[in-house]
Amino acid sequence: MNDNQDNSQLRPVRITAMRQTLYRDLMQQFENPIQHACDIQVGQSFISHGAQRPDGLCESAWESMRPFVESLARGEGNFFDGWMKNPQSAMISCNDGFRPVSFYLEAIN
Repeated sequence: MNDNQDNSQLRPVRITAMRQTLYRDLMQQFENPIQHACDIQVGQSFISHGAQRPDGLCESAWESMRPFVESLARGEGNFFDGWMKNPQSAMISCNDGFRPVSFYLEAIN
C-alpha cells in the first residue's frame, strides 16, 4: 500500500471465517503435535480499518489476504475479471497446509 495513502479515505473491510478444513492424514504424517494451532472459529468476523490487520487475526492468515484487503479498502475489486459475484469481495484461504481457513473479504461502507 502507498505510504502516502490517507487512511481516512480507505474503506473498512469485513473479514469472515467461512470454513475450516482439517487434513488429519497430512497432520499425522508431517506435523509435529501442536497444542494450540488455530483460534479462528467459523463465523468469526473481523473489521480491517485503514487496511490494517485486525486484532485477533492470525498474522499468517493476514499475509495471505493482505493484498486483497488493501485493494478492497482502496475501492478496487473485480479480481481476476469477474471471479466473485460481488466484485467488491474475495474468498481467500490462509496458508496453513494442515488446517486452512477460507475467509470471505468484503468492502463495507
